[in-house]
Amino acid sequence: MSKKVLITGGAGFVGSSLGLGLAERYPDWKITALDNLKRRGSELNLPRLKQVGIEFIHGDVRNKEDLDPIALEPDLILECSAEPSVLAGYNSPGYVLQTNLVGTINCLELARQTQANFIFLSTSRVYPIAHLNALKFTETETRFQLVDEQSLPGVSSQGISEEFPLDGARSLYGATKLASELLIAEYADAYGIITLINRCGVLTGPWQMGKVDQGVFALWMAAHYFGRSLKYIGYGGTGKQIRDFLHIADLLDLIDLQIYNFDKLKGQTFNVGGGAENTLSLYETTQLCQKNTGHNISITPVPENRPGDVPIFITDYRKIRQATGWKPQRNAEATLTDIYKWIYEFKDIVSNVFV
Repeated sequence: MSKKVLITGGAGFVGSSLGLGLAERYPDWKITALDNLKRRGSELNLPRLKQVGIEFIHGDVRNKEDLDPIALEPDLILECSAEPSVLAGYNSPGYVLQTNLVGTINCLELARQTQANFIFLSTSRVYPIAHLNALKFTETETRFQLVDEQSLPGVSSQGISEEFPLDGARSLYGATKLASELLIAEYADAYGIITLINRCGVLTGPWQMGKVDQGVFALWMAAHYFGRSLKYIGYGGTGKQIRDFLHIADLLDLIDLQIYNFDKLKGQTFNVGGGAENTLSLYETTQLCQKNTGHNISITPVPENRPGDVPIFITDYRKIRQATGWKPQRNAEATLTDIYKWIYEFKDIVSNVFV
């Protein structure tokens, strides 16, 4: 089956990784990557895309003119474009709203006009901050630990499921993604578009140009490798806050499964992440980075929390596992080692990105 695939945000970490992976698996597919190249480091992916025959379009989802249905004619849209930073919503709301909401509307209009199937990468940040801050947990020597007994539905020691409450504020970033989800459901109902939504937790792996507010595991390894200082921000400055992580190669495996099971999965929303078995605190991440690099760096404790921060997020991915049999294959040590090997191999071209 030959496909014409459009990947928005196609030069970013997630979009380029998915495009490259699909191109390797399906060389007869025509894959197009559209990106505005705003994020520093995304330009480094352009030669990689070209090498495998992916067409690159320098465009912006905010501009509907850049999503010409006649020129593109996709039968599958992977909507990976986003301003993915929670903090950006506090500092630059206009860009976040235009990119994450208006951009999704423009992509949905393209899907309506071409009847393309539509996979949307949403975020765990659709879940309200106050509810996440109300989770009960214990504290160990190296981390916070979620407990089974919770006062809210949709949460256990396995993490946050799709049944977790959605009432309350979640940051402008999270709101744009949730609003996009609602519009996707309406377009699917009104125009017969086949859609699927993945609420992703922390995604990571090689070629992620990590920053303080997004891509923390890649940033942590790079800081250790290049000898740059870091901070444990919030929660007493202990570094015990917890996130689950998903290697980008595991997401590729899932997207591949979903493409071939659209009829079974269409219209559904799934929490997608590494789950309870793939979690790290910042403190534990430091230990693994020290092990890989052999470097100890300065890490300053900052007790005060940042806006929008939560102490724990773990993705309960059991719904998608039950539907497809998929589960993550790469653990913490393998994932961070992959990031280390990538930084080591490409240190000359990525060193200036991690500033």
